[in-house]
Amino acid sequence: MMVVVLISGRKDSCYNMMQCIAAGHQVVALANLRPDGNQVGSDGLDSYMYQSVGHHATDLYAEAMVLPFYCRAIRGRSLDIGRMYTKFEGDEVEGLYELLKLVKGVTRVTWLAEYGALYLQDFQMHMEVCKPGDCLQESK
Repeated sequence: MMVVVLISGRKDSCYNMMQCIAAGHQVVALANLRPDGNQVGSDGLDSYMYQSVGHHATDLYAEAMVLPFYCRAIRGRSLDIGRMYTKFEGDEVEGLYELLKLVKGVTRVTWLAEYGALYLQDFQMHMEVCKPGDCLQESK
């Protein structure tokens, strides 16, 4: 299966990428959500959803692997932290949704690998964001 790895630049997301490859999946691109470069103290954003320390290295991963790299600035803050996500304008999860739509439109991937900072249940919960547009389903 072709996958795009959501990578934080830290060891967990790198390990997840290695596990995807070991499972026989083909990594076709890397993606990252990072702090807005215009924010003061943007290196280590205090985010409920994303780890941002290490984001400076993510484009180097893509360069070393000769893969396309997609990134988007983290905007907003966590407005809904419940088990079932409800779309909120200004919630930082909306940036993930937009990044997934962009990557899906460009790469035609069938699945997206787990972002290293997320526990599986959290990842599944936030994937619900994509159901309205079916951005994780391959177009027929």
